[in-house]
This record gives sequence, structure tokens and C-alpha cells, in this order.
Amino acid sequence: MKVIQHSVETLQTALVSKCQDLAKLYSKYTKEERNLLEEGFQPGKPGSLFQPITVHSDSDWIPAHPEEPQDFESFYRDPFRKTPDASHSTIYIQTIGSFGEVGAQTDQYVEWLREYCQAFFYGLSVKFLPAVTVAETGCSFRVNSNSHNLQILTGDLLRFLGNRKPKDAFCIVGITMIDLYPKESWNFVFGQASLSMGMGVFSFARYDDNFYSRNYAGRLKKSLRPKQGDYSVFDGYYTPPITSTLLLRSCKTMTHEIGHMFGIKHCQWLNCVMQGSNHLEESDRRPLDFCPICLRKLQVAIGFKIAERYKALLHWMEEDQSQTARPEEASACQFTKPTEAFHTSGLWLHRCLNILGGKD
Repeated sequence: MKVIQHSVETLQTALVSKCQDLAKLYSKYTKEERNLLEEGFQPGKPGSLFQPITVHSDSDWIPAHPEEPQDFESFYRDPFRKTPDASHSTIYIQTIGSFGEVGAQTDQYVEWLREYCQAFFYGLSVKFLPAVTVAETGCSFRVNSNSHNLQILTGDLLRFLGNRKPKDAFCIVGITMIDLYPKESWNFVFGQASLSMGMGVFSFARYDDNFYSRNYAGRLKKSLRPKQGDYSVFDGYYTPPITSTLLLRSCKTMTHEIGHMFGIKHCQWLNCVMQGSNHLEESDRRPLDFCPICLRKLQVAIGFKIAERYKALLHWMEEDQSQTARPEEASACQFTKPTEAFHTSGLWLHRCLNILGGKD
């Protein structure tokens, strides 16, 4: 295992910049906000809020995909990055295919995702578009020759999303429980995006703990060879059970991919939700939230108060739905949000709010 350590000076330059205008912009943060952000200068020290990146094998993202690190200055000066404005301030989410048996729990799951996304990108509106079946997208599909599960083609889905994108959208993202592939020569892909078009699609299929086992319920019989255009094969197709771990992984993937829509590249500074990941074990090592450098990028793009965003995330993790639900919504809110897997993140948010001086 290799620990990626940066000097204090390197991290300070990545966060603040040596350019006078950006340093002046940084000085507008409150003393408490700067104290929080500068916790990142001492990663891994006892009691530190932030940790260094650890590379466990050559199959991890950083050794497999060498990239130029993006500091705050290079993000801020990027002429191609997109920023929300009054006319484009809504994140749209398009569900594709089944998310489980039709009913309240499935509806509640996707609503939890929307609410989490709205807290994470605090200050923007997050809305669902009406759900669509795989058939409605008209996409190509196949049975994976190795894992024998159904897969749908990302390029076709992106074209479909482009035609569905509302005029007031900052971006549109498609989410599905069906596995994805980008072209015939690839085994699979977790997701694919067109940043210039503000579109992305990603799958939660491989976040099922049993996906890689021979007993995976989504494996089809080897003799089954569905014809292109015969979407009946998706009727009643397996979707993973809704668990706390699945919800955590879904929230993490969704916010990571939408983060790219703002022009935030893969993080190579500190342990961060914006780190790239090649496999599930690496994805699970990522924290749920940003490092200080990536947090500053998002904060400048949206303009939220850091404490208010943390409070919104903490409220999502800790709210008691049985107390907040209105009687007429009872049938849709009968399931308790499974946030056990978010416990560590909740404690971390409390510590952040203590530094910020905000009541948590």
C-alpha cells in the first residue's frame, strides 16, 4: 500500500492559489470556514478531519489512469467549465428501467436519492423526470458473455437524455439498476458522461453485494439470446434489494458523477468523493464528501454557506421520517430510511459543524 503525501505548501497552493485575486477571494471566507478548509493541510494527523489518499494496488485508479492534478486555480480558470445561473439551476434525474417492484419502497428509494442530491448540491433544485422503461429509450442492449447479465448501451442512453433535457437544466443524469456497456469491446462501465452537454448516465447494478457471485439473481441462462429490439427480456428483470449499503453507494456515485458536470476532475490531493475508482473496493474506500480543495470548487460554483450545506446533509441522515410525514403521505413514507451505513459520515459532519460554530 502506498500513501500519497503532499507537503503543506503544495496543499496550501492547491486550495488557496498564489494568484492575488484568488487569494483575495479565499480571504472572504469566515475565520471558522478557513479553519475547516485548512484542516486539510495536516491529513492523517491524530484527530484530523481529512486523510491522505492510499493506493492499494496497481489496479487502483491513480496508477492505472495518470492525470494532471486539478488545483483550485486550474478549476477556476477553466474556460470550458459550466456554472449554474438563474436560467439553468436545476439538476434533473431520469430513472431508466425498474428500481424494484412497483410500490412505495421503490418510490421512496429514488426520493431519498433526490433529497440527498439536493442537500449535497445545496442551493440548487433537484427534480425527477417521469420514469421511463428501457424500451422507451430505444437503446441497444446485450447479454454480457462473461457475467451473463443484461447490459444497455450508454451512447444510446445519452442521446435519449439529450432529447429529454429541459431548457432550465444545469445538467441531466440518468440512473438505472441495469448494467451498462460503452461499446462491444468493453466488458462494462459504471457510467459515462458528456460534460460539454451536461449529461451523464450511470448504473447501480454492480453495487449489489452478490453481483460477482455465481448465485447472482441477474444472471441469465446461457441459452437465452434475446433479439435486438425485443425489450420483453427486461420485464421482471432482477434489481438489487434496497439496503443501507446500496443507498450509500448510490449517493456516492451520483454525487461524484454530477460533480464532474461542474468541471471538477478526479481528486488526487486527499481522500475525497471525487477520487476516481476502478472497482467496487476502491469506491467503498472513498469518503462520502469532498476534501477542502474540491469543496471550495463546488462552493464557488454554487455560492452556498458551508455550514448550511453540512446541516442539510446531516438532517438528511438523521431526520425521523415517521415524525415529518404528513398523514396523506403515510403510505409513501412507511419505510424508515436505512442510514446505518452513513453513521461515520454523520459523526464527521458533526465535527465539521463544531469547527464552523454552527449548531448541529
